[in-house]
Amino acid sequence: MSHNRREFLKHSSALAGSAVAASFVTPAVASGASLTADATHAPRLSRRTAKPKLTLRFRPYTLELKHVFTIATSSRTTTPVVLTEVEYDGVVGYGEASMPPYLGESHASVLDFLSRVDLSKYDNPFDLDTILHDVDAITSGNTAAKASVDIALHDLLGRMMRQPWYNIWGFNPAKTPYTSFTIGIDTAEVVRQKTKEAAEYGVLKVKLGRDTDKMMIETIRSVTDKPITADVNQGWKDRAAALDMLAWLKERNVVMVEQPLPKEQVDDLAWLTERSPLPIIGDEGVQRLTDIPHAKGVYHGINIKLMKCTGMREAHKMIVLARSLGMKVMLGCMTETSCAISAASHLSPMVDWADLDGALLISNDVYDGTQVVGGKVTLRDWPGIGVRPLKG
Repeated sequence: MSHNRREFLKHSSALAGSAVAASFVTPAVASGASLTADATHAPRLSRRTAKPKLTLRFRPYTLELKHVFTIATSSRTTTPVVLTEVEYDGVVGYGEASMPPYLGESHASVLDFLSRVDLSKYDNPFDLDTILHDVDAITSGNTAAKASVDIALHDLLGRMMRQPWYNIWGFNPAKTPYTSFTIGIDTAEVVRQKTKEAAEYGVLKVKLGRDTDKMMIETIRSVTDKPITADVNQGWKDRAAALDMLAWLKERNVVMVEQPLPKEQVDDLAWLTERSPLPIIGDEGVQRLTDIPHAKGVYHGINIKLMKCTGMREAHKMIVLARSLGMKVMLGCMTETSCAISAASHLSPMVDWADLDGALLISNDVYDGTQVVGGKVTLRDWPGIGVRPLKG
Protein backbone atom coordinates (compact mmCIF):
# COMPACT_ATOMS: atom_id res chain seq x y z
CA MET A 1 0.00 0.00 0.00
CA SER A 2 1.44 3.38 -1.02
CA HIS A 3 2.13 6.22 1.41
CA ASN A 4 -0.57 8.32 -0.27
CA ARG A 5 -3.10 5.55 0.16
CA ARG A 6 -2.22 5.03 3.85
CA GLU A 7 -2.55 8.74 4.53
CA PHE A 8 -5.90 8.95 2.69
CA LEU A 9 -7.40 6.08 4.67
CA LYS A 10 -6.01 7.40 7.95
CA HIS A 11 -7.65 10.77 7.50
CA SER A 12 -10.82 9.88 5.62
CA SER A 13 -11.98 7.53 8.37
CA ALA A 14 -12.32 10.49 10.73
CA LEU A 15 -14.36 12.71 8.42
CA ALA A 16 -17.65 13.97 9.85
CA GLY A 17 -20.94 14.29 8.01
CA SER A 18 -21.00 10.98 6.19
CA ALA A 19 -24.31 9.19 6.37
CA VAL A 20 -22.77 5.91 5.26
CA ALA A 21 -19.77 3.68 5.81
CA ALA A 22 -16.45 5.40 5.19
CA SER A 23 -14.26 2.56 3.92
CA PHE A 24 -13.26 2.22 0.28
CA VAL A 25 -14.12 -0.96 -1.57
CA THR A 26 -12.93 -2.41 -4.85
CA PRO A 27 -15.30 -3.65 -7.56
CA ALA A 28 -14.49 -7.22 -6.53
CA VAL A 29 -15.57 -6.61 -2.93
CA ALA A 30 -18.66 -4.64 -4.00
CA SER A 31 -19.83 -7.54 -6.15
CA GLY A 32 -19.41 -10.05 -3.32
CA ALA A 33 -16.07 -11.57 -4.29
CA SER A 34 -13.32 -12.11 -1.76
CA LEU A 35 -10.53 -9.56 -1.49
CA THR A 36 -7.52 -10.95 -3.34
CA ALA A 37 -3.94 -9.77 -3.59
CA ASP A 38 -4.85 -8.01 -6.84
CA ALA A 39 -7.29 -5.70 -5.02
CA THR A 40 -4.51 -3.76 -3.33
CA HIS A 41 -1.37 -2.28 -4.80
CA ALA A 42 2.07 -3.17 -3.50
CA PRO A 43 4.72 -0.43 -3.11
CA ARG A 44 6.95 0.20 -6.07
CA LEU A 45 9.92 -2.19 -6.04
CA SER A 46 13.39 -1.61 -7.43
CA ARG A 47 13.23 -4.96 -9.20
CA ARG A 48 9.73 -5.45 -10.56
CA THR A 49 8.26 -8.95 -10.45
CA ALA A 50 4.89 -8.10 -12.00
CA LYS A 51 3.48 -5.42 -14.30
CA PRO A 52 1.45 -2.88 -12.28
CA LYS A 53 -2.32 -2.86 -12.68
CA LEU A 54 -4.94 -0.16 -12.51
CA THR A 55 -7.03 -0.52 -9.35
CA LEU A 56 -10.35 1.20 -8.68
CA ARG A 57 -11.63 1.89 -5.15
CA PHE A 58 -14.74 3.79 -4.08
CA ARG A 59 -16.85 4.72 -1.07
CA PRO A 60 -20.13 6.57 -0.52
CA TYR A 61 -20.30 9.89 1.29
CA THR A 62 -22.97 12.52 1.97
CA LEU A 63 -22.44 16.25 1.53
CA GLU A 64 -24.07 18.58 4.05
CA LEU A 65 -25.24 21.91 2.62
CA LYS A 66 -24.75 25.13 4.58
CA HIS A 67 -28.27 26.30 3.67
CA VAL A 68 -31.40 24.58 2.39
CA PHE A 69 -30.99 24.55 -1.40
CA THR A 70 -34.21 25.20 -3.31
CA ILE A 71 -34.74 25.30 -7.06
CA ALA A 72 -37.91 25.41 -9.17
CA THR A 73 -38.59 21.69 -8.75
CA SER A 74 -37.19 20.62 -5.35
CA SER A 75 -35.41 21.43 -2.08
CA ARG A 76 -32.65 19.56 -0.27
CA THR A 77 -30.15 19.83 2.58
CA THR A 78 -27.78 17.04 1.50
CA THR A 79 -26.33 15.55 -1.68
CA PRO A 80 -25.10 11.95 -1.99
CA VAL A 81 -21.68 11.50 -3.56
CA VAL A 82 -19.31 8.61 -4.17
CA LEU A 83 -15.57 9.24 -3.81
CA THR A 84 -13.26 7.21 -6.04
CA GLU A 85 -9.58 6.40 -6.25
CA VAL A 86 -7.65 4.88 -9.14
CA GLU A 87 -4.16 3.61 -8.33
CA TYR A 88 -1.34 2.55 -10.64
CA ASP A 89 2.24 1.75 -9.69
CA GLY A 90 1.94 3.49 -6.32
CA VAL A 91 0.32 6.67 -7.68
CA VAL A 92 -3.27 7.51 -6.69
CA GLY A 93 -5.77 9.69 -8.56
CA TYR A 94 -8.98 10.99 -7.00
CA GLY A 95 -12.47 11.25 -8.47
CA GLU A 96 -16.06 11.87 -7.51
CA ALA A 97 -19.67 11.23 -8.51
CA SER A 98 -22.28 13.74 -7.30
CA MET A 99 -25.93 12.77 -7.56
CA PRO A 100 -28.52 15.57 -7.25
CA PRO A 101 -32.06 14.13 -7.53
CA TYR A 102 -32.78 15.09 -11.13
CA LEU A 103 -29.94 12.97 -12.53
CA GLY A 104 -31.66 9.81 -11.31
CA GLU A 105 -28.52 8.35 -9.74
CA SER A 106 -28.02 7.32 -6.12
CA HIS A 107 -25.47 5.73 -3.82
CA ALA A 108 -26.90 2.33 -4.72
CA SER A 109 -26.82 2.87 -8.50
CA VAL A 110 -23.30 4.32 -8.53
CA LEU A 111 -21.89 1.59 -6.29
CA ASP A 112 -23.53 -1.03 -8.49
CA PHE A 113 -22.10 0.54 -11.64
CA LEU A 114 -18.60 0.90 -10.24
CA SER A 115 -18.64 -2.72 -9.09
CA ARG A 116 -18.81 -3.64 -12.79
CA VAL A 117 -15.80 -1.53 -13.81
CA ASP A 118 -12.66 -3.64 -14.24
CA LEU A 119 -9.65 -1.40 -14.86
CA SER A 120 -7.11 -4.14 -14.17
CA LYS A 121 -7.46 -5.46 -17.73
CA TYR A 122 -5.88 -2.35 -19.29
CA ASP A 123 -2.12 -2.40 -19.77
CA ASN A 124 -1.72 1.31 -20.53
CA PRO A 125 -3.37 3.86 -18.19
CA PHE A 126 -2.79 6.58 -20.81
CA ASP A 127 -5.16 4.87 -23.28
CA LEU A 128 -8.07 7.03 -22.14
CA ASP A 129 -10.08 6.71 -25.34
CA THR A 130 -10.28 2.94 -25.00
CA ILE A 131 -10.77 2.84 -21.24
CA LEU A 132 -13.44 5.53 -21.06
CA HIS A 133 -15.23 4.23 -24.16
CA ASP A 134 -15.47 0.83 -22.50
CA VAL A 135 -16.65 2.32 -19.20
CA ASP A 136 -19.32 4.31 -21.03
CA ALA A 137 -20.47 1.17 -22.86
CA ILE A 138 -21.13 -0.83 -19.68
CA THR A 139 -24.68 0.54 -19.60
CA SER A 140 -26.59 3.67 -20.60
CA GLY A 141 -26.97 6.62 -18.25
CA ASN A 142 -24.95 6.55 -15.03
CA THR A 143 -23.11 9.68 -16.17
CA ALA A 144 -22.00 10.73 -12.67
CA ALA A 145 -20.64 7.25 -11.95
CA LYS A 146 -18.73 7.36 -15.24
CA ALA A 147 -17.44 10.84 -14.42
CA SER A 148 -15.99 9.57 -11.14
CA VAL A 149 -13.77 7.14 -13.06
CA ASP A 150 -12.87 9.74 -15.71
CA ILE A 151 -11.82 12.33 -13.11
CA ALA A 152 -9.75 9.85 -11.10
CA LEU A 153 -7.96 8.65 -14.25
CA HIS A 154 -7.17 12.22 -15.33
CA ASP A 155 -5.85 12.98 -11.86
CA LEU A 156 -3.74 9.83 -11.92
CA LEU A 157 -2.20 10.59 -15.32
CA GLY A 158 -1.46 14.19 -14.42
CA ARG A 159 0.28 13.02 -11.27
CA MET A 160 2.27 10.45 -13.24
CA MET A 161 3.35 13.21 -15.65
CA ARG A 162 3.85 15.61 -12.74
CA GLN A 163 1.83 18.26 -14.55
CA PRO A 164 -1.49 19.99 -13.86
CA TRP A 165 -4.09 19.44 -16.57
CA TYR A 166 -4.16 23.08 -17.61
CA ASN A 167 -0.53 22.62 -18.69
CA ILE A 168 -1.27 19.34 -20.45
CA TRP A 169 -4.10 21.01 -22.38
CA GLY A 170 -2.02 24.12 -22.98
CA PHE A 171 -4.24 26.61 -21.12
CA ASN A 172 -3.11 29.75 -19.33
CA PRO A 173 -4.27 29.49 -15.68
CA ALA A 174 -4.38 33.29 -15.47
CA LYS A 175 -7.30 33.24 -17.94
CA THR A 176 -9.74 31.49 -15.61
CA PRO A 177 -13.07 33.31 -15.31
CA TYR A 178 -14.84 34.70 -12.28
CA THR A 179 -17.34 32.23 -10.86
CA SER A 180 -20.90 33.09 -9.95
CA PHE A 181 -22.21 32.30 -6.48
CA THR A 182 -25.59 30.59 -6.35
CA ILE A 183 -28.54 31.85 -4.33
CA GLY A 184 -31.39 29.36 -4.10
CA ILE A 185 -35.07 30.20 -3.91
CA ASP A 186 -35.98 31.40 -0.43
CA THR A 187 -37.71 34.09 1.61
CA ALA A 188 -36.74 37.71 1.12
CA GLU A 189 -34.97 37.76 4.49
CA VAL A 190 -32.81 34.73 3.67
CA VAL A 191 -32.10 35.92 0.14
CA ARG A 192 -30.94 39.25 1.53
CA GLN A 193 -28.67 37.44 4.01
CA LYS A 194 -27.20 35.16 1.31
CA THR A 195 -26.56 38.14 -0.95
CA LYS A 196 -24.59 39.88 1.78
CA GLU A 197 -22.61 36.69 2.47
CA ALA A 198 -21.65 36.59 -1.23
CA ALA A 199 -20.10 40.07 -1.15
CA GLU A 200 -16.72 38.85 -2.50
CA TYR A 201 -18.26 37.40 -5.67
CA GLY A 202 -18.61 39.65 -8.70
CA VAL A 203 -21.48 37.67 -10.25
CA LEU A 204 -24.51 36.11 -8.56
CA LYS A 205 -26.49 33.17 -9.92
CA VAL A 206 -30.13 33.20 -8.88
CA LYS A 207 -32.52 30.28 -8.99
CA LEU A 208 -35.91 31.19 -10.47
CA GLY A 209 -38.95 29.32 -11.75
CA ARG A 210 -41.64 29.93 -9.13
CA ASP A 211 -44.12 32.73 -8.42
CA THR A 212 -41.48 34.49 -6.31
CA ASP A 213 -39.19 35.32 -9.24
CA LYS A 214 -39.60 39.09 -9.16
CA MET A 215 -39.26 39.14 -5.38
CA MET A 216 -35.97 37.23 -5.65
CA ILE A 217 -34.49 39.73 -8.11
CA GLU A 218 -35.84 42.83 -6.35
CA THR A 219 -34.52 41.60 -3.00
CA ILE A 220 -31.03 41.12 -4.43
CA ARG A 221 -31.22 44.51 -6.10
CA SER A 222 -31.99 46.07 -2.71
CA VAL A 223 -28.53 44.89 -1.61
CA THR A 224 -26.31 45.03 -4.71
CA ASP A 225 -26.28 46.02 -8.37
CA LYS A 226 -23.68 43.41 -9.43
CA PRO A 227 -24.47 41.28 -12.52
CA ILE A 228 -26.85 38.34 -12.13
CA THR A 229 -27.24 35.12 -14.10
CA ALA A 230 -30.60 33.41 -13.74
CA ASP A 231 -31.34 29.68 -13.73
CA VAL A 232 -35.00 28.79 -14.19
CA ASN A 233 -34.50 24.98 -14.12
CA GLN A 234 -37.39 24.49 -16.60
CA GLY A 235 -39.73 26.35 -14.24
CA TRP A 236 -41.50 28.56 -16.79
CA LYS A 237 -44.04 26.95 -19.12
CA ASP A 238 -45.45 29.69 -21.39
CA ARG A 239 -43.14 31.15 -24.02
CA ALA A 240 -44.89 34.54 -24.28
CA ALA A 241 -44.79 35.05 -20.52
CA ALA A 242 -41.16 33.93 -20.55
CA LEU A 243 -40.31 36.55 -23.18
CA ASP A 244 -41.93 39.28 -21.07
CA MET A 245 -39.95 38.09 -18.05
CA LEU A 246 -36.70 38.12 -20.01
CA ALA A 247 -37.26 41.77 -20.93
CA TRP A 248 -37.93 42.57 -17.27
CA LEU A 249 -34.75 40.74 -16.21
CA LYS A 250 -32.61 42.55 -18.78
CA GLU A 251 -33.67 45.89 -17.30
CA ARG A 252 -32.30 44.69 -13.95
CA ASN A 253 -28.80 43.73 -15.17
CA VAL A 254 -29.40 40.02 -15.59
CA VAL A 255 -26.85 38.89 -18.19
CA MET A 256 -28.15 35.46 -19.27
CA VAL A 257 -30.76 32.83 -18.45
CA GLU A 258 -30.43 29.06 -18.16
CA GLN A 259 -33.14 26.60 -19.24
CA PRO A 260 -36.18 28.90 -19.07
CA LEU A 261 -38.64 26.31 -20.42
CA PRO A 262 -38.89 22.50 -20.10
CA LYS A 263 -36.36 20.77 -22.33
CA GLU A 264 -39.16 18.94 -24.17
CA GLN A 265 -40.60 22.25 -25.46
CA VAL A 266 -38.00 22.43 -28.22
CA ASP A 267 -40.07 24.56 -30.63
CA ASP A 268 -40.99 27.02 -27.88
CA LEU A 269 -37.37 27.25 -26.78
CA ALA A 270 -36.25 27.97 -30.37
CA TRP A 271 -38.98 30.63 -30.66
CA LEU A 272 -37.87 32.20 -27.38
CA THR A 273 -34.16 32.10 -28.24
CA GLU A 274 -34.80 33.84 -31.56
CA ARG A 275 -36.54 36.74 -29.79
CA SER A 276 -34.79 36.88 -26.43
CA PRO A 277 -32.95 40.05 -25.39
CA LEU A 278 -30.67 37.82 -23.26
CA PRO A 279 -28.57 34.75 -24.10
CA ILE A 280 -30.49 31.52 -23.49
CA ILE A 281 -28.32 28.65 -22.22
CA GLY A 282 -29.33 24.99 -22.36
CA ASP A 283 -28.72 23.00 -19.18
CA GLU A 284 -31.13 20.12 -18.64
CA GLY A 285 -31.68 20.13 -22.41
CA VAL A 286 -28.00 19.53 -23.20
CA GLN A 287 -26.37 16.61 -21.46
CA ARG A 288 -23.70 15.10 -23.69
CA LEU A 289 -21.65 15.62 -26.84
CA THR A 290 -24.30 14.16 -29.16
CA ASP A 291 -26.87 16.71 -27.90
CA ILE A 292 -24.94 19.73 -29.14
CA PRO A 293 -25.81 19.62 -32.88
CA HIS A 294 -29.50 19.46 -31.93
CA ALA A 295 -29.07 22.40 -29.52
CA LYS A 296 -27.90 24.76 -32.26
CA GLY A 297 -30.76 27.20 -32.89
CA VAL A 298 -32.64 26.04 -29.80
CA TYR A 299 -30.23 27.77 -27.40
CA HIS A 300 -27.55 30.42 -27.75
CA GLY A 301 -25.19 28.29 -25.69
CA ILE A 302 -24.77 25.28 -23.44
CA ASN A 303 -23.98 24.59 -19.80
CA ILE A 304 -21.47 21.74 -19.48
CA LYS A 305 -21.26 19.80 -16.22
CA LEU A 306 -18.92 16.88 -15.63
CA MET A 307 -21.65 14.90 -13.89
CA LYS A 308 -23.92 15.18 -16.94
CA CYS A 309 -21.37 14.37 -19.64
CA THR A 310 -19.25 11.57 -18.04
CA GLY A 311 -16.27 13.72 -17.12
CA MET A 312 -13.34 15.80 -18.30
CA ARG A 313 -12.62 14.09 -21.60
CA GLU A 314 -16.10 14.52 -23.05
CA ALA A 315 -16.44 18.00 -21.55
CA HIS A 316 -13.35 19.10 -23.46
CA LYS A 317 -14.80 17.71 -26.69
CA MET A 318 -18.12 19.46 -26.00
CA ILE A 319 -16.43 22.83 -25.63
CA VAL A 320 -14.54 22.40 -28.90
CA LEU A 321 -17.71 21.36 -30.78
CA ALA A 322 -19.87 24.13 -29.31
CA ARG A 323 -17.25 26.72 -30.23
CA SER A 324 -17.09 25.38 -33.79
CA LEU A 325 -20.86 25.96 -34.04
CA GLY A 326 -20.61 29.51 -32.75
CA MET A 327 -22.29 28.75 -29.44
CA LYS A 328 -21.59 30.25 -26.02
CA VAL A 329 -20.22 27.95 -23.33
CA MET A 330 -20.89 27.89 -19.61
CA LEU A 331 -19.10 25.53 -17.22
CA GLY A 332 -21.29 24.49 -14.31
CA CYS A 333 -21.36 22.02 -11.45
CA MET A 334 -23.54 20.15 -9.03
CA THR A 335 -23.11 20.27 -5.27
CA GLU A 336 -19.63 18.73 -5.20
CA THR A 337 -16.46 18.50 -3.17
CA SER A 338 -13.34 20.35 -4.25
CA CYS A 339 -12.35 17.21 -6.18
CA ALA A 340 -14.89 17.51 -8.99
CA ILE A 341 -14.81 21.32 -8.84
CA SER A 342 -11.04 21.26 -9.33
CA ALA A 343 -11.36 18.87 -12.26
CA ALA A 344 -13.81 21.17 -14.03
CA SER A 345 -11.72 24.24 -13.22
CA HIS A 346 -8.93 23.11 -15.54
CA LEU A 347 -11.35 23.61 -18.46
CA SER A 348 -12.47 27.04 -17.30
CA PRO A 349 -10.01 29.13 -19.38
CA MET A 350 -12.00 27.96 -22.45
CA VAL A 351 -15.47 29.19 -21.41
CA ASP A 352 -17.58 32.36 -21.32
CA TRP A 353 -19.13 31.84 -17.90
CA ALA A 354 -18.29 29.68 -14.90
CA ASP A 355 -20.53 28.52 -12.09
CA LEU A 356 -18.06 26.51 -10.02
CA ASP A 357 -19.24 27.24 -6.50
CA GLY A 358 -20.46 23.75 -5.54
CA ALA A 359 -17.81 23.16 -2.87
CA LEU A 360 -18.51 26.59 -1.35
CA LEU A 361 -22.08 25.52 -0.58
CA ILE A 362 -21.13 22.55 1.63
CA SER A 363 -19.83 22.29 5.21
CA ASN A 364 -17.92 18.99 5.02
CA ASP A 365 -15.53 19.12 2.06
CA VAL A 366 -12.93 16.35 2.05
CA TYR A 367 -10.39 17.88 -0.34
CA ASP A 368 -8.26 20.97 -0.74
CA GLY A 369 -8.12 22.11 -4.33
CA THR A 370 -9.19 24.96 -6.61
CA GLN A 371 -9.81 28.15 -4.69
CA VAL A 372 -11.96 31.19 -5.34
CA VAL A 373 -9.92 34.33 -4.71
CA GLY A 374 -11.74 37.63 -5.07
CA GLY A 375 -14.46 35.74 -6.92
CA LYS A 376 -12.01 34.34 -9.51
CA VAL A 377 -11.42 30.64 -10.14
CA THR A 378 -7.83 30.11 -9.01
CA LEU A 379 -6.08 26.90 -10.02
CA ARG A 380 -3.43 25.20 -7.92
CA ASP A 381 -0.13 24.35 -9.59
CA TRP A 382 -0.32 20.82 -8.17
CA PRO A 383 -0.16 17.90 -10.64
CA GLY A 384 -3.26 16.19 -11.97
CA ILE A 385 -6.52 17.97 -11.15
CA GLY A 386 -4.81 19.76 -8.28
CA VAL A 387 -6.38 18.26 -5.15
CA ARG A 388 -5.21 16.83 -1.86
CA PRO A 389 -7.29 14.94 0.72
CA LEU A 390 -7.96 17.05 3.78
CA LYS A 391 -6.67 15.77 7.10
CA GLY A 392 -9.39 14.88 9.57
